[in-house]
Amino acid sequence: MAGMNILVIIAAAVAAWLAGAVYYTTLAKPWVTAQGLTVEQHKAMMDARRGTIHAWLPFVLAFLADLVMACVMSGLIGHIGAYSLRGGIISAAFVWVGFVLTTIIVNNAFAGRRYMLTVMDSLHWLLGLLVIGAIVGVWGA
Repeated sequence: MAGMNILVIIAAAVAAWLAGAVYYTTLAKPWVTAQGLTVEQHKAMMDARRGTIHAWLPFVLAFLADLVMACVMSGLIGHIGAYSLRGGIISAAFVWVGFVLTTIIVNNAFAGRRYMLTVMDSLHWLLGLLVIGAIVGVWGA
């Protein structure tokens, strides 16, 4: 981690987390439907979690995932010497196709999840990685 700019890494993680929040807020109803739930069922599930660790833990885990991704993206871009907007975006796309998309497809196929859920969740991670790659690529870390 020597030479990594922690402020850029944190900024990239925050930006990706916020992009994910906007993404899922915008697509909340279709995402719930893609899970095979009605809006009422999902609301009841969320209400049952209110006031427990299960209500806020997914948000913390999502931020920690973005933070780890930003740190790894910094190491990857630094390793290949591609600090630029183009280098960050290309690196993010390669990471997404090679590791994230493939993992989500396999996990969701074995779990029997709906294809639209796979599409929606994988596109969320593409968005997050592109945001992280752009920020780390431009400002360096």
